[in-house]
Amino acid sequence: MGQSAARSSREDEAVKAKATSWVEYCDWLPALITGTTGLKDLKRGRCAAGHKAMWDPEWNGLPDEKFLTTLGPELAGLRDNLFEETYTSDVAAGTLSPEWAEKLGLSTDVVVGVSAFDCHMGAVGAEITPNTLVRAIGTSTCDILVAPYDEMKDKLIPGICGQVDGSVIPGMVGLEAGQSGFGDIYAWFKNVLSWPLQFLDDEAQRKAIEDKILPALSEEAAKVPVEESTIVATDWLNGRRTPDADQTVTGTIAGLNLGSSAPRIFRALVEATAFGSRAITDRFAEHGIEIKEVVGIGGVAKKSPFVMQTMADVLNMPIKVSVSEQAMALGAAMFAAVAAGVYSSVEEAQSAMGQGFEKTYYPIAENAAQYNEIYKRYIELGKI
Repeated sequence: MGQSAARSSREDEAVKAKATSWVEYCDWLPALITGTTGLKDLKRGRCAAGHKAMWDPEWNGLPDEKFLTTLGPELAGLRDNLFEETYTSDVAAGTLSPEWAEKLGLSTDVVVGVSAFDCHMGAVGAEITPNTLVRAIGTSTCDILVAPYDEMKDKLIPGICGQVDGSVIPGMVGLEAGQSGFGDIYAWFKNVLSWPLQFLDDEAQRKAIEDKILPALSEEAAKVPVEESTIVATDWLNGRRTPDADQTVTGTIAGLNLGSSAPRIFRALVEATAFGSRAITDRFAEHGIEIKEVVGIGGVAKKSPFVMQTMADVLNMPIKVSVSEQAMALGAAMFAAVAAGVYSSVEEAQSAMGQGFEKTYYPIAENAAQYNEIYKRYIELGKI
């Protein structure tokens, strides 16, 4: 929050002159459609406030004026126009204003809930429970855990993307992690391989070939035995988000030789994304947060059996794939049902509205043992 506000003020004098406060988009939209215009009346979502704006009740809400002005003197005076109170997403932000009820063809009795981020709501839609890691797996990943208070106690997990009381399920601590690159890494490799296709005059033919590259790579890479997977890569082609965020690190592919075919390199990249996933689960485990299973949502989870099986083998734990095609929207609907009084708690809404799981990938014991050794090489490569 602070750095973005400071940058906007430095780059645009008009913004600096007129800016009064800072509002997350996901907080602004509920305010808009409920007709909430008073700055102090706007209900700020606990999720965005905690994971992005550094909100914590022990700080009386947000960082103080002194902290904000160290980010930039342009932020002087901003703190008094921010907020101290936040709300979990089972709380109503209000009801539809007459204007928006008319625009949407709905009643002014429609309840609008307090906001949260997409992946946090997606975790709820995927029926998250304690000890379950929900991973939204697409171009990148966003990983969500919840932990009861008696399990968290005074633990502070270093190098993740925040732990916030009630950011996912009210009454539990929500923890967020993730990888800066996942499916994007596969797309990058596809683009490298498809570079010569630009010279084809037939655009339809070019597109047809491009569409076959990743499925063919997956099919051939799956045939390579784990013990022959001698190429090791790191998954930091878009920097590293968790653990220990660092956007300056870059990806590496090591162990190449003249026998390194495209499918073998692709397999190493898939393994790298799985190793990056394990680095996240290991960080939680090192600090006493147990993960017993993983739930996958998103495009990669739905469409890439080779990737999902590799991840199950590397993590050495089962991975369930949620039935819902739109887990984020489903989670938002669950929160809305609670805010509207249809259900008394998020857990009750999950039980009534959850769609279950379509498939479970179980780790192959032999592969898991071999990957345990290869993972050590991944860790060592990352230290170089």
